[in-house]
Amino acid sequence: MAHPSLPGRRSVLRGSLVASAALALPSSLRAAPAFALSGRPSAGWGVQAGDVTADSGLIWVRSDRAARMIVETSATESFRNARSWQGPLIGAGTDFTGRTRLHGLPAGEQIHYRVLLADPDDPRRTGEPVTGTFRTTPVGRRRGVRFLWSGDLAGQGWGINPDLGGYRIYDAMGKLDPDFFLCSGDNIYADGPIAATATLPDGSTWRNITTEEKSKVAETLAEYRGNFRYNLLDENLKKFNAQVPAIIQWDDHEVRNNWYPGEVIAGSVTAYTEKSVDVLAARARRAFSEYFPISTLPPGDRNGRVYRVMRHGPLLDVFVLDMRTYRNANSPDDQSTDPVGIMGAEQLEWLKRELARSRAVWKVIAADMPLGLVVPDATEGRANIEAVAQGDPGAPLGRELQIAELLRFVKHHKITGTVWLTADVHHTSAQHYHPSRAAFTDFEPFWEFVSGPLNAGAFPANALDATFGPDRVFVKAPVDSNVSPAGGYQFFGQVDIDGDSGELTVRLREQDGTLLFTQTLQPGRVGQ
Repeated sequence: MAHPSLPGRRSVLRGSLVASAALALPSSLRAAPAFALSGRPSAGWGVQAGDVTADSGLIWVRSDRAARMIVETSATESFRNARSWQGPLIGAGTDFTGRTRLHGLPAGEQIHYRVLLADPDDPRRTGEPVTGTFRTTPVGRRRGVRFLWSGDLAGQGWGINPDLGGYRIYDAMGKLDPDFFLCSGDNIYADGPIAATATLPDGSTWRNITTEEKSKVAETLAEYRGNFRYNLLDENLKKFNAQVPAIIQWDDHEVRNNWYPGEVIAGSVTAYTEKSVDVLAARARRAFSEYFPISTLPPGDRNGRVYRVMRHGPLLDVFVLDMRTYRNANSPDDQSTDPVGIMGAEQLEWLKRELARSRAVWKVIAADMPLGLVVPDATEGRANIEAVAQGDPGAPLGRELQIAELLRFVKHHKITGTVWLTADVHHTSAQHYHPSRAAFTDFEPFWEFVSGPLNAGAFPANALDATFGPDRVFVKAPVDSNVSPAGGYQFFGQVDIDGDSGELTVRLREQDGTLLFTQTLQPGRVGQ
């Protein structure tokens, strides 16, 4: 597909501020970079846009102090005839983060925006504007769609390394000029402290930028907030955020590895003084809601939710799942009945209903965990299952029962164009599922594509479970565990939908953009 080149995408950061170059930030400055201590509010953490629709978008910013958020939009970078939007008064209650909903925007157009932070006591005193851009979704299919996906950032102790240029993968992704980026979870590693240095297998030293909040596992609200702020010290990520709107979901490391509702951390785990995972998850959820522009999850709203459907014109609907908040406890996962499963009954019914309602050519199911890859949970010595597949190649058991119900529903309601995307397992692969290879056969063939990590340890490929008949058509993964980003194996995926033919093409890429694998799917075709 010839993806259109719209002007101004690369130059949106002229008004942005530069982050501190220091490797370690003193605790006295943990709420604001050193450059942000002037007499006017400053937005040193950049801007973000999210949950963009045909006529709206949600804009995010963080201030270094109490401030009034003001957003201006324009059709051009010059901001001629700009439209002004008065946002909230932001303060300590949301860790000085704020979001403003823009509405009444033209469909399928490039929107330039800039955020100003004004002194609450003197609106004439504003900080330097920080600029960004995004495209609203089209109402027609002529232009086509391009988006990227990946997950897993700053895991296993591999943080922002200035010697390597930080999170370089975001620079490669930005050059592809996507309509949006789908982050499949593990936006932070709240359970993964980051030390100043680590020794690599060749004896060389990996260096990290460090902060106080990243020196231990996160337990308090302040520590969870600090984990999100940590990633925004990276210039590549901030530049990408200002260029590309995001659809964000979460998984386990936003709270703790392999967590599930009701879990109690064993007393022998000395890293945690707070043993209730529900308490930790509530704090993490609040910080997550504060640091991303997600319309269904307002900060402080316990009734908000991560799962939602994002519609991108007639070609694409993205069904964003939450396979963490409503799941049952991790176990051997071999029970013969399982009404809760990995999504919970209510979310499953929502997904079935929305899939049946969808008129989009393609229905991308954004899952935060894979279906047919066996992901064990050895946390605290337990031999349990973390994802869906449990290694038994026979008829569905445990959480597989819920997936079987969903796949059966898709087949019997003649829903076409479903594609599953995920991250989580720290390698990249493509699996084709077919009933002719499966123990459970009441479903139509489909594809699942895996990408990631963005900047975390890479791991060998997981074993396959034959229950739904997966064939691993492509995989790239290391032989050793926890290979650092310096050793490669960092991945992202690209999806292009052609406006004329409706073809969907998936490309799996390495961190520098090198193409590894391509698969093109035809619209409306069953059994491909």
